Amino acid sequence: MSLGRAIWRSLRPRQWVKNVLLFGGLAFTGRWHAATSGGGIRELINWADLGVALAAFAVFCLLSSGGYLVNDLHDIEADRSHPKKCLRPIASGALSYQAAVLLALGCFAVALTGAWFLALRAEATLAFGYCALLYLVLTNAYSFLLKNIAIVDVLSIAVLFVVRAVAGCWVMPEPPSPWIIVCTLFGALFIALCKRRGELAASDPENLGETRAVLRKYQTAHGYSEALLDQMIQMAGTAVILSYSLYTFVRPMELNLVSERYGLMFTIPFVVYGVFRYLYLVHKRDIGQDPERIFTDPSMLVSLTLWGVVMLTVTRGRGL
Repeated sequence: MSLGRAIWRSLRPRQWVKNVLLFGGLAFTGRWHAATSGGGIRELINWADLGVALAAFAVFCLLSSGGYLVNDLHDIEADRSHPKKCLRPIASGALSYQAAVLLALGCFAVALTGAWFLALRAEATLAFGYCALLYLVLTNAYSFLLKNIAIVDVLSIAVLFVVRAVAGCWVMPEPPSPWIIVCTLFGALFIALCKRRGELAASDPENLGETRAVLRKYQTAHGYSEALLDQMIQMAGTAVILSYSLYTFVRPMELNLVSERYGLMFTIPFVVYGVFRYLYLVHKRDIGQDPERIFTDPSMLVSLTLWGVVMLTVTRGRGL
């Protein structure tokens, strides 16, 4: 493996898709749309705010890549004894320990510099810089400690998703509503629990050293079991549907937008289908360990696209 390929794989670009939440503040507030009289695409898009959202996305991609590098450095010995993780560039030796440390520090330095440039645009955008710093602290706390504590590990993952969503609002700047926090929290918790279930189902009871530390405890009072995870997944999935449904009813009333009072309700079936479809894929196609694979499922892509089109159409020109 060449050095360039090793560096690229260590950054885990496939995981950058999680940072699309940074575009939530742009999308749901209607700021993506330029209120002009022109009819062309150049007049339709608010290119200035789109550029800000893209810059924020890049900042969090670097932060997340730096976090993955720190995680791989911390787990280097455990990864070397794992049948799949041993192929990671740091564990396999394709990327040296020293080079990985420098790369991680470089990612963090560039990301924080970019974050503060975006944050210092106005007093209202300062919160974006704090979100970036909080994300850096939490992602490293997860790597060193939080991922080894049952329940705390999945809650930490969910909070990291919430930080992304909130950061995407403040960079605009648009104050995030409680609804985007609650819906993001439960949605991320649902996916994280499904991931743990997939990892536990795929683990070898005879060789628990190949699994996560938190999963090695599944036979004790301090770890997970499949039955426990299934119950938690049911609760999280139900919370996703209920919180999102309440959002579609309550938020238009909070903003006194009569036109949205019924329009948002049409997006509920897409969310219900998405939750059920994801559960189907977890049980039938074992995507729990690799949630990014939902973007290879045509049915899920159609549902996400339809949800996005309806949501953007209904919420055009208003706040979260």
